[in-house]
Amino acid sequence: MRPRSRWVLWRGSARRRTATRRSRSGSSCRLPSRPRRAHGPGESGKRPAGPSGRRGVSMSSTGNRTMADHEAYDRAVRERLRRVRERIGAAAARSGRGPDAVRIVAVTKGHPHGVVEAALAAGLRDLGENRVEELARKSPRFEGRGIVWHMIGHVQSRKAGGAARLAALIHSVDSLRLAGKLSRRGEAEGRRIPVLVQVNASGEATKGGFPAADALDGIGTVAELPGLRVDGLMTMAPFTSSEPELRDTFRRTRLVLEKAAGIDGVEGRELSMGMSNDFEIAIEEGSTMVRLGTTLFGARPA
Repeated sequence: MRPRSRWVLWRGSARRRTATRRSRSGSSCRLPSRPRRAHGPGESGKRPAGPSGRRGVSMSSTGNRTMADHEAYDRAVRERLRRVRERIGAAAARSGRGPDAVRIVAVTKGHPHGVVEAALAAGLRDLGENRVEELARKSPRFEGRGIVWHMIGHVQSRKAGGAARLAALIHSVDSLRLAGKLSRRGEAEGRRIPVLVQVNASGEATKGGFPAADALDGIGTVAELPGLRVDGLMTMAPFTSSEPELRDTFRRTRLVLEKAAGIDGVEGRELSMGMSNDFEIAIEEGSTMVRLGTTLFGARPA
């Protein structure tokens, strides 16, 4: 009689193995099972808790998710948003403003559609993406849901048309070349595309944008383009925990905007400054839009 068999996964491929084999004496013996991985100190072998405290409840994890998982994640996002709004209100008060003076741009870049659904369920409508390709994939799925899409990442000149078509506001106009491409697109469509001019106030070589020292010339040139509407400025702070450095970066950008207020064509006073690790400092220095991802949704998938 043939032995019973089963499918097992071995070295990345499914191979058929016999569950028993005959020994030379004719008796049968069980094949040894594959050893389980030993867990290191502090490891339980269970998946880490998600935002709600329940094991495995995370839209960034892989695997099947139940309705209960989605509901738990939605509750976690709402609670995080509540705490963030409290912090925004306190920071705005320290700068002599009300909480409504600061808009949250919820950054869904790199997250699956379930995170966008959670953002909508929490009442968020301003959503930010870093890449034109990802925005092109996500936006059709959520058409008609009232989302205001923001393009917050670097836009390659060859993708300017896609950014202009999909985003309600482009935060990252960091060169005259990109500005020219966007303006020509706006002229062809008979409209002025809303943009923010990116200022490199930290002076880091890894950051894009017009250097703060001569940003006014760049802003003036962008503001003259007929197909653009300059609504304000954006900056990215250095990756540091030094509050003086962060504060100096945000203050420099605010001062540039104050000087740019007299330039014809600069119609808005928006300051897109601050992310999950520094948004309170940014608000204290005048930010009107904060770009928040991790603090609302947790870590992105690896």
